[in-house]
Amino acid sequence: MSRPPGDIIAAVATAPGRAGIGVLRVSGTSLVAFAESLSGRLPAPRMATLAVFRDGNGRPVDQGLLLYFPAPHSFTGEDVLELQGHGGPVVMQLLLSRCLELGARLAQPGEFSCRAYLNDKIDLVQAEAVADLIEAASAQAARSAMRSLSGDFSQAVQGVDAALIELRMLTEASLDFPDEEIDPLRDTDLIRRLTRLRSELTALLERSRQGRMLRTGLQVVLAGAPNVGKSSLLNQLAGEERAIVTEVAGTTRDALRETINVAGIPLHIVDTAGLRETEDRLEKIGIERSWREIERADVVLQMVVAGIGMAEAEHEVAARLPEASARLILHNKCDLAGIAPHRVEQDGQVHIWLSALNGAGIALLHDELLRIAGWRDHGEGVFLARERHLEALEAAARHLEIAMGELTQLELCAEELRHAHEELCRITGEFTPDDLLGEIFSRFCVGK
Repeated sequence: MSRPPGDIIAAVATAPGRAGIGVLRVSGTSLVAFAESLSGRLPAPRMATLAVFRDGNGRPVDQGLLLYFPAPHSFTGEDVLELQGHGGPVVMQLLLSRCLELGARLAQPGEFSCRAYLNDKIDLVQAEAVADLIEAASAQAARSAMRSLSGDFSQAVQGVDAALIELRMLTEASLDFPDEEIDPLRDTDLIRRLTRLRSELTALLERSRQGRMLRTGLQVVLAGAPNVGKSSLLNQLAGEERAIVTEVAGTTRDALRETINVAGIPLHIVDTAGLRETEDRLEKIGIERSWREIERADVVLQMVVAGIGMAEAEHEVAARLPEASARLILHNKCDLAGIAPHRVEQDGQVHIWLSALNGAGIALLHDELLRIAGWRDHGEGVFLARERHLEALEAAARHLEIAMGELTQLELCAEELRHAHEELCRITGEFTPDDLLGEIFSRFCVGK
């Protein structure tokens, strides 16, 4: 991730297309001469200044605001120029070309955020939160991303890590100086500290798992025989007519997808072809695709008809459902059967009676999906975690678990504590290899 001295980067920071305002960013070392060549003067630091942006022959290209943020008081920690001009694509391209003529190069995706990280302006979690805030698909996701960008997630990780470091210090001191008066770590004290540490890490992991749902959502697949109401349920959940509903069996031939938000969690609903034996070639292809969708599902909603319930065919379908997926049995058309919407748990399996036609019982389904997602408190206090964050937290938890089993072998216990500490440091970027940094920042927007 190293770069040559004096390396200047530039990029358009606003989305492509026409707009009232377009923003172009420049970051590098000593941009005083750069700004003077571009606008004829250097503006006062951190003040918006009206300027005329000129090409190499001194001809005006655009007029707008120029802001100058001298190092180290800028987003990247370097000198930063921000040009706010008219948002036409031609104008933005002319300004970018002029910056390249003055010695800048086109920034790579995420390079501004990467420089901020490398210059210790933000940690890796905060850098990732920049991208998460831009990509947020709901208000809850945006609020959680903002908490991470403000440092809440980093502080929570560092709080657990600080307790871990203290425990490591006492454990290794007891090994290095067994005969010295250094407040030796007693077995009961070690157990107490480890137990509290595991509890704090478990709570952090739970909040992070909930936050992951804000980013990825739940893959929810509707499965069942033809005419049980899968397409009607999709329409009811989506709030509009997304699927064709008829009394003809096999109407749905291919998977239909719709994303909805419930309490801020994206639910990716997939309506599939009815599962049955058929000689129709096209319907067979649809059924094969249905099973592929089911294999990838986080939750399978197996639909049956209220008053009839699970017949032999439904039990055969249930036997084929993947064990890794959660399963709900929805008894649809409860209004026709004269049964009020309700939820029952039998032998560890949740059954919900509802009507996809009039929406009765849909709130029960929403609540159950949120329960499966582990959702609490409507998202307040959760962290918009990424997969690598969860992997590191889970690895740290495993090392603490092993450490608990090695209390009689203090050397092995200390080694597991060291591994747990390294995993937590990977989250904020203290021990993150360069190839992983490249992978993380390559997914950012150009200009960020």
